[in-house]
Amino acid sequence: MNEMLSLLLVEDDEELCAKIRRYVDELDDVYLGKITNSSEAALDYVKSSLPDAVILDLELHRGAGNGLRFLQELNGAALPYRPYILVSTNNTSGVTYEYARKLGADFIMSKHQADFSPKAVIDLLRLMKEAIQSRNGGRQQSLRASEAPTQAEKRLARLLSAELDRVGISPKHIGRAYLLDAIIMILQKQETGICSALGRKYGKTDVSVERAMQNAINKAWHTADIDDLARYYTAKISSEKGVPTLTEFIYYYVNKLKNEL
Repeated sequence: MNEMLSLLLVEDDEELCAKIRRYVDELDDVYLGKITNSSEAALDYVKSSLPDAVILDLELHRGAGNGLRFLQELNGAALPYRPYILVSTNNTSGVTYEYARKLGADFIMSKHQADFSPKAVIDLLRLMKEAIQSRNGGRQQSLRASEAPTQAEKRLARLLSAELDRVGISPKHIGRAYLLDAIIMILQKQETGICSALGRKYGKTDVSVERAMQNAINKAWHTADIDDLARYYTAKISSEKGVPTLTEFIYYYVNKLKNEL
């Protein structure tokens, strides 16, 4: 099959989420439909969007629920097909692994293994892509086609990621993924309710999303090389504040990249 592989990420480690998101944005055969740290929100997304595969953390300490509950409730859901379940976990209990498999986990990858990485997680699913979509029957692919990003959108995400790197907003910053999404949403003409939309996507409050984005900007302006900031961010900044406001920052990149989409 030639359709993009659609994924749901259920994970409470925000740095890992950002790294997976960044790697997926570089690929043309995979798209990440949603990231959440809530097992309930994950189940709702599976019911509404039918992703091909789920990357599932078992212990959502900084979220809500847990991966075992998600698997259990997934078994009771009336779905046209069951997504492929790749468990990615810090848990090393053999008993827990056995129960997760009993509940329907297809593959378990320990975060403690030497070769674990975001790339390894995604590449395993890419390796399984044809088998996963064949098992799912392919019937729902056309229903999800409108959700998949276009090649232009993928290219835009890569360009924007490079821009954020240049001013010191790395994947380690919690607000980076929110900033990237916010800029792309406005480029796509969604100019209202940005923080609310991002809050729903990531399982956060509007206030926490806005705060994380501004904190990422503040941290970059206090730690990045001043010459790099002057070279790569050319908009005028208030001398009183010393850093761009969230709105100034977002619209600087919207205007810079508006011809790329």
